[in-house]
Amino acid sequence: MRYFKKHIAFIVLLGISLLGFGQGQITKIRGTVLDAETKEPLPYVNVSFKNTAIGTITSDKGEFFLETRSTADTLIISFVGYKTETIKIRKGVYQELKVELKPDAVELEAVIVKPGESQANRIIRNIIKNKDRNNPEKYTYSCKSYNKIQVDINNIDDDIKKRKVFKQFDFIWNYVDTNAVTGKTYLPIFITESISDYYHSADPKMEKEIIKATKMSGVNNESVAQFTGKIYQNVNIYDNYINIFDQGLVSPISNSGLLFYKYILLDSMFIGNRWCYQITFKPRRKMEPTFTGDFWVNDSTWAIVKAQIRLSDMVNLNFVNDMVATSEYVPINDSIWFPKQLTLFVDFNLTDKTTGFFGHKTISYSDVKLNAPFPEEVSEMPTNLQVEEGALNQKEDFWADARPFELTPREAGIYQMVDSIQQVPMYKTFIDIINMFVNYYYVVGYWEIGPYYQTYSFNEIEGNRFKISGRTSNKFSKKVMFDGFLAYGDKDNRFKWGVGSLYMINKNPRVALSVRYKSDIEQLGQSPYALTEDNILTSFLRRNPNNKLTLVKDFTAYFEKEWFVGLSNKITVSHRIIYPTQFIPFVSVADGSSLSNITTSTVTLNTRWIKDERYVSGEFEKVSLGSDWPEVNFDITKSIKGFAGSDYDYWKLHLNYYHKFNVNPIGYARLIIDAGKIFGKVPYPLLQLHEGNETYAFDRYAFNMMNYYEFASDQYVSFYYEHHFQGFFLNRFPLIRRLKWREVATAKYLIGSISQQNQEVLQFPTGLGEVSKPYIEVSAGVENIFKVIRVDALWRLTHLDNPNIEPFGIRVGLQIIF
Repeated sequence: MRYFKKHIAFIVLLGISLLGFGQGQITKIRGTVLDAETKEPLPYVNVSFKNTAIGTITSDKGEFFLETRSTADTLIISFVGYKTETIKIRKGVYQELKVELKPDAVELEAVIVKPGESQANRIIRNIIKNKDRNNPEKYTYSCKSYNKIQVDINNIDDDIKKRKVFKQFDFIWNYVDTNAVTGKTYLPIFITESISDYYHSADPKMEKEIIKATKMSGVNNESVAQFTGKIYQNVNIYDNYINIFDQGLVSPISNSGLLFYKYILLDSMFIGNRWCYQITFKPRRKMEPTFTGDFWVNDSTWAIVKAQIRLSDMVNLNFVNDMVATSEYVPINDSIWFPKQLTLFVDFNLTDKTTGFFGHKTISYSDVKLNAPFPEEVSEMPTNLQVEEGALNQKEDFWADARPFELTPREAGIYQMVDSIQQVPMYKTFIDIINMFVNYYYVVGYWEIGPYYQTYSFNEIEGNRFKISGRTSNKFSKKVMFDGFLAYGDKDNRFKWGVGSLYMINKNPRVALSVRYKSDIEQLGQSPYALTEDNILTSFLRRNPNNKLTLVKDFTAYFEKEWFVGLSNKITVSHRIIYPTQFIPFVSVADGSSLSNITTSTVTLNTRWIKDERYVSGEFEKVSLGSDWPEVNFDITKSIKGFAGSDYDYWKLHLNYYHKFNVNPIGYARLIIDAGKIFGKVPYPLLQLHEGNETYAFDRYAFNMMNYYEFASDQYVSFYYEHHFQGFFLNRFPLIRRLKWREVATAKYLIGSISQQNQEVLQFPTGLGEVSKPYIEVSAGVENIFKVIRVDALWRLTHLDNPNIEPFGIRVGLQIIF
């Protein structure tokens, strides 16, 4: 992951500071069409290249853009009631046009307007009625797929080029170009291509892809290579909702499209030998998750022939200024229209004037075979996507034959340009600095020092805590990583320390072995995703005195085996010694004596399953990007009394279910179900100490209104539901919707019990009890404040008589969301 983050850091670096090969071979036109007499913009004007099928219409503002790799040199601009204009253009360059159409006096026959549904709406109803028949996803098929992705840095001007910081990068300015959609200048910084065989089954629902060849500028990583395929790049206009960065945008041909869009029938003509209608659409209301644009539809099959959709103004999406998707379909028999080419363009910017990024995707299809059975070797693939051995090493003559179109000299040169940038000494220095902020470590040769936020903290047990920590870098080894830390508290006058190692036996599928030891303080009953106790932010955000920390000596070793993507097992052996404190004493119920420590030795088998998981991995770390399917973890833990000094004999079962899913058109949700049971006699530190939160920071995986050591169980089940409404309600208020705030609500439920035998081992600390009466808390909040802040108001609904609790509270979180 560190390797992957360095390339992300490169993009961030150039984006913060910033930043021709003028003979490119793509003709780009951006323009405006006006009424010659009134100077008013003319919407829905037809603009096309002469003698081609490449064209568009102007927007409500009279604006248009066109691109082509063809040799067309003439634009035709036509509109009912105006004289047609023919304009010569320059081939292979970007140009801006301002076209004024002159009214044409035409005597029209009288038109009788009768009440009733518009012709456009009747066409939409026919499209919806025939969607299942026309949607390619409803068929079993195979095809070859060519995928091209390009990332650019935009808003480049002369002031940026003159900055001294870029003196060593002068060679890159030859690649600056101008974008036809936005009119912004940009510099390409990343390009990737792939060729794959793609297989799709409608029933049962299944897709398989074999990437035969992939080529990436500056990257040679199979984990990243999987994202160059077709599976992760699908925008299907036939879907009711098109999901873009957790936003479910209503498709213009959604089953509920008539509730969200206004449609206008613009034109009709033959495309090939098929009669087609042209429909334009725009949202009925502002800020709803919708598009603008137009499409052509065949009049007999009611299949989409070609379409262009563009993100409508004021859609509540962060960092996305613009988005345009186009699709072109061709008939492969008398009734089925199949995609020929799909494109997606996204403009990422903090504001319209700052430096940001363009993302481009182009997908071309060929050799389509309907209802063809999957080859046996494809059906038996253990994963849905496979990068073929040698795919990263195909020769240039292979690419020249395989591409559906020839790359321009500028596009072909991006590979060499990015590789050249990485050799510049200043680039390497900047990467180290940016990586420190992105990854919390600073790289110095064979070592990475950090994480820096743990250098200083304070708490009631240790007083002022000072810590130095680090790990070996990839320069030291790409097979084994060592890490360690040393900490000291000026109140307890104790040194704490830890060492560890991780050995990568295999990276894909992942097979790893880890061994580590630590002697340090812990907060038992803390969410694994909470801010760590030695995080400086935790020290400042406490809402209760931080005196429930416990000294733990822990030896842990694990072996992890990934059988295939999404299914893995981990065997963990652990030896833990937990020591009491004056705040958390260990006193026997039987005779009132104090225990010096609690010792356990356990073996845990974890099974993890998540279908169709997406992920990225580096030399040591693997980060899941989730899936449309739920993630399930099941743990079996066994402790044997007497084994390696263990004081107790017990079994522990634990099941966790996590699912993030869309609830269009009202946002998305998270559901977490957690359950467990302990068989045997154990003291309270070995029970399930339910995850409290004694800070003002919001923790999704904890009970935010619960204190530490408030509830424990030896059998329990909890439910957590979180709903992100994505502005569904707030967008309806004219003044508030400009803030782009979004609503979020949560509900948490917990019930459990403690057996009598477990209550008779050690005396429970003051305030600790069971939760046989359900614990419930709910919240309502607003997120996306200044795009990064979330504020929740929380109510605790039960156990209101417990000591030192708050029935109501405010929690704040920081998050980066689209």
